[in-house]
Amino acid sequence: MDDRMNDAENESLAEETYRLLLADILSARLAGGSVVQQRRLASQRAVSRSPMRHALSRLEGEGLLVRNEKGVLCVRIITLKDYLDSLSMRMLLEPSAAAAAVANISAEELKALSAALDGIEADPDPDPELVWRFDDALHMSIASGSGNSFMAATIGEMRRYTTIFERQMPVVRAKPGVAEHRAILAALSERDSEAARQAMVRHLDAVRQGVLANY
Repeated sequence: MDDRMNDAENESLAEETYRLLLADILSARLAGGSVVQQRRLASQRAVSRSPMRHALSRLEGEGLLVRNEKGVLCVRIITLKDYLDSLSMRMLLEPSAAAAAVANISAEELKALSAALDGIEADPDPDPELVWRFDDALHMSIASGSGNSFMAATIGEMRRYTTIFERQMPVVRAKPGVAEHRAILAALSERDSEAARQAMVRHLDAVRQGVLANY
């Protein structure tokens, strides 16, 4: 029994460590090219080396950590080509996800997303972390609402790369995409699949143009 409890605790700690490190990578607190030292990170996070080792191995398997020419583990640098390739995949998938989500996303979920967007729009200087959390919640709610788990997983993976790249850029707009997100939510609320598709196309195209104009 004790062994099983210890195994469960270790798995839980490894999962928590993974999520914390992933958040650091996505937010650029662990910037691209940063050397990852297992012992130092374990000390900083006050965890043993075993859960840290599992977390780092998982992130390496997902391609967010890579080995440099000397074999040293580093945070992957997301290049402009990586970004554009990932965004191209999103542009192929997310309009279809939005169209499909009109039949699945709940009114309660849409209400919560709209309320969060209202708060961002009303705040003259919103917390960037709240803006990013809203963006992730909206896009992943749509991905999940597509009803296609493979599509949702691919969108989630591609969003990791685009998020890392965008968060390492200078801030272009204090409240990016408010009008575009509002149009997406309106189409979802009206259960208009074609309007949702087109609103997502316009949004992702605006994101692409904004990044290219400010790169």
